[in-house]
Amino acid sequence: MKRKIVYPGQMLSENEKQSGIGTYVQDGKVYSLFYGVANDKNRVTVVPFSGKYIPSPKDYVIGYVIEVTSSNWIFDIGSPYDGLLHVSEYPKRVDSSMMRKEIDIWDCAILRIKDVNTSMKVELSMKDRGLRRLDEGRIIDVSTTKVPRIIGHNGSMVSMLKKESNCDIFIGQNGRIWLKGKDEDMNRLTQAIEIIENKSHISGLTNHISAFLRYEESDEIEEKEKPVPFTSSKKDYTEDACRKVDVLLSDEDEN
Repeated sequence: MKRKIVYPGQMLSENEKQSGIGTYVQDGKVYSLFYGVANDKNRVTVVPFSGKYIPSPKDYVIGYVIEVTSSNWIFDIGSPYDGLLHVSEYPKRVDSSMMRKEIDIWDCAILRIKDVNTSMKVELSMKDRGLRRLDEGRIIDVSTTKVPRIIGHNGSMVSMLKKESNCDIFIGQNGRIWLKGKDEDMNRLTQAIEIIENKSHISGLTNHISAFLRYEESDEIEEKEKPVPFTSSKKDYTEDACRKVDVLLSDEDEN
């Protein structure tokens, strides 16, 4: 099966072992959970056209703590499924009695999706470089379908946003974006991201956003839609984003 548009309840495979993200198994057969694009590379997966974020291994996300147990921090990651950060996946050794001293309820953090099993148990990690609690700045939310446009081709858009706004920025694949800078710069950057989200389909957007952040006048954006073929799967996008995460975080580490 090549990539194709599917609808909820559509049968995708007669082999239940092929069930992946965005599917469910009934009577030994695999069905789609969403209206979206199906792919059978390694396993059958479905990427929804819209809706809540569906976690996938190796994704980098921003979450906030909603509960602390004796051995886990439970994070809201903007998904129907909460994420579990086991104390063993924290960057340093922490006794259970001290867990809330490290990360308390409503604290935010940058995390990596370590694993997602077939029952959608989401395991998180904070052991990679740059993963940490967020103590400064602000977090805004965008649609997960707009994240690739805000990152841009080979990171071009996000690099421009950082340069022109004088802000640090991290884009989680769950649609949460962290900004850090002066209040007026973060306000301007927030407006720029809203423009990208609302007009992601039109040409000339990068130049317009660059001029907007420099407080320059720019020509009206050409309201001409670009054809968007289905050329990427969730796996492709995840791998691409993982290659970019070091770039997104390295600038901040050097500051």
